[in-house]
Amino acid sequence: MLAGRIMATGGMIVSVTVILPAQWSVTTKGVPTTPDGKPNLHAPAPKMTDGRTPDLSGLWDVEKRPCIEATSPFGCSDALDGVPVGFINVTTGAAETPPLQPWAEALVKQYADDASLDPNLRCLPHAPSRMWVHFVMRKIIQLPDSLMILDEYMGQYRQIFLDGRPLPKDPEPMFKGYSVGRWEGDALVVETIGIKENWFNGEGYPLTGQARIIERIRRLDYGNLEVEVTVDDPKAYTKPWTRTIKLTLVLDMDLLEYICNENEKDLQIIINAGKAKN
Repeated sequence: MLAGRIMATGGMIVSVTVILPAQWSVTTKGVPTTPDGKPNLHAPAPKMTDGRTPDLSGLWDVEKRPCIEATSPFGCSDALDGVPVGFINVTTGAAETPPLQPWAEALVKQYADDASLDPNLRCLPHAPSRMWVHFVMRKIIQLPDSLMILDEYMGQYRQIFLDGRPLPKDPEPMFKGYSVGRWEGDALVVETIGIKENWFNGEGYPLTGQARIIERIRRLDYGNLEVEVTVDDPKAYTKPWTRTIKLTLVLDMDLLEYICNENEKDLQIIINAGKAKN
């Protein structure tokens, strides 16, 4: 099957067409159904074996909006499923633009003029916030004392520990940082520190080593997940700010490998596009 992988950077969408096999077809077990036998994605959210703790497990795809041919510099032939909300523009759907410190505001403007600076084009792992809004799917595996998030992009994974351990006092910076979680009602509240300097989204809003990210993850019903992300990074922003990410459960599929530095050509395309513009 001919499928499109799309790399988003700066204010642009870079379309990369590759040959991929059809998504691995499996059968999702235990799916609630409506009286006519169709999957009921609005059925109550499942629980863990204790009968109380929400179970966030599943294969999740981020909310997407239609690609608009007139405003997309590279067209929409490879964005048939739409463009993820928040992957390129973090202000989409938000009440206000993230309140940048002056140096960070200048940096975002620099990134807008030179999209080749995007870590995504260098096939580097995403920060936790950007991992939620990538074009590919992510799989949550929940255990009583930990939660794992597997990502098709670059075979990434993220661990969130639920065993009561404290965050490290002097963490060595890592792309995914260090995450611990606790339950507050039906919301899993995750606190992450120790993030290696990276981008929150495709427009270059920065995350520095001082960033503390708070995520409130809720499974609204069987088929819908909501992640409220608050960024508290005093080095880059004048105050904490929040945006909400929505994801939908994907049935009867599983993850495939997506290794972006295999036959990667985006960076050179972007560099050449920038030279032509100038």
